[in-house]
Amino acid sequence: MWRSSWGVVVLSTSIAVSPSCCRPITVSYYSTSRLVSHPPDLLKWVRREGGFVHPSIKIADVPSYGLGLVASHDIPQGSDLIALPPHLPLRFDESNGASSSVLTDLALRIPEELWAMKLGLKLLQERAKTSSFWWPYISNLPETYSVPIFFDGTNIQKLQYAPIVNQVNKRCRFLLDFKHQVEEAVANLEKEDHPFGGQDIDSSALGWAMAAVSSRAFRLYGDKHSENIHEYVLMLLPLIDMCNHSFNPNAKIFQGQHNAENAKMLVKVVAENDIKRDDPLELNYGNMNNDLFLLDYGFVMVPNPYDQIELRYHPSLLEAANVTVGINSPCFSSPTSWQSEFLSALKLDDQDSWASPNLKVTLGGPDLVDGRILAASRILNASHLKTVSESELPTLQSLSAEAPFGISNELAALRTIIGLCMLILQNFPTNITEDAALLKEGVSGISEELAIRFRMEKKSVIVNVMREMSNRVKLLQQRANESAVSA
Repeated sequence: MWRSSWGVVVLSTSIAVSPSCCRPITVSYYSTSRLVSHPPDLLKWVRREGGFVHPSIKIADVPSYGLGLVASHDIPQGSDLIALPPHLPLRFDESNGASSSVLTDLALRIPEELWAMKLGLKLLQERAKTSSFWWPYISNLPETYSVPIFFDGTNIQKLQYAPIVNQVNKRCRFLLDFKHQVEEAVANLEKEDHPFGGQDIDSSALGWAMAAVSSRAFRLYGDKHSENIHEYVLMLLPLIDMCNHSFNPNAKIFQGQHNAENAKMLVKVVAENDIKRDDPLELNYGNMNNDLFLLDYGFVMVPNPYDQIELRYHPSLLEAANVTVGINSPCFSSPTSWQSEFLSALKLDDQDSWASPNLKVTLGGPDLVDGRILAASRILNASHLKTVSESELPTLQSLSAEAPFGISNELAALRTIIGLCMLILQNFPTNITEDAALLKEGVSGISEELAIRFRMEKKSVIVNVMREMSNRVKLLQQRANESAVSA
């Protein structure tokens, strides 16, 4: 099963002590403000530095998102909204002396899946400088973020979903360990070579930087790429990164063409639709599940058509699902040789390794049911090799394939999926009704609210799959009854 123990790592909340020549790097967990109380005007800074900002764009509070970009007047479709010249994006630069070489060495120690930390090091370096070119941008960044690495242990438990809990713990452990690596790397450096101006960088500061980058950065072309080879670079785009997310956005980001004759990069945002007065500017961050939205951005999309439940496949899981819905299926625990061959072709036969990535399957999202688990359910509910051998694996994995082994087999396969959904729902300590009641009663803060909304959406995903499978069962039963009457 996908359930696991709730080991929780909580980040340190110590305050870094800094010399007077640097800006202090501190982290507050209870502030919703910018880094400074009265930051420079970001729109004026972008314009002053050669960027373009549509005159009908302002920075305002956006409900459920905080500060963002809003249209102060109607903006017609096709209008340029923002354009940044090549020197405004903040990226990781490996060519600025000894301090940069230290950052480069530290960046090489960061796992690829925690990509945001690399640019986060550069962000911390610039935040510490009193003369940083990007200070007008950095000073407008939030003082804290709502990503779950900053949840306390209780609210991490309230997520009620082991895959994301494991990811949160993994990130927290990395930050605690990486803090020691940073300390060792800068321990004997002279002040002029210190990447952070002599300041101590604790795990909370590292977490702030990683959250700032993961929630705001874009992956775009770098300055060097040919017609056939593209070099993508992670960048922070001042002002553009204040556009909010939507699966149906009203704006789109473009990167200007550049080649050997024109190496300059221009990033701009264009209105995809007519934008009405007081509408927020929206980009599509990606068609992602809520795990990624919460881990990297600190919010939950409700509803989210791309959200999924992740679990580990095992025959005993489907066998338990069949017991739940009253189906007797001895083949699930002891598949025949031909069934085992099909499971092997689906890469679902490595039962001795629970950590195998091949065993990860999902429910929900656009496909509703992972094709491999659907095929496994159809195969293990089948009784004859001849029927199965006439079908190809892509057909068996397709929910749109109408009863490839006949109505009786399809009814059993769909009921297995329904039973699996019931098992998953039973593993949550609370149900959707109880969660909704908790939100109505009031919660202690944004972390608890996010945790409850996250788990509610996960349960809604399963309920939706179960409802769709039940509808298909009813239709198949109706077809079976009509066939029996006509016969």
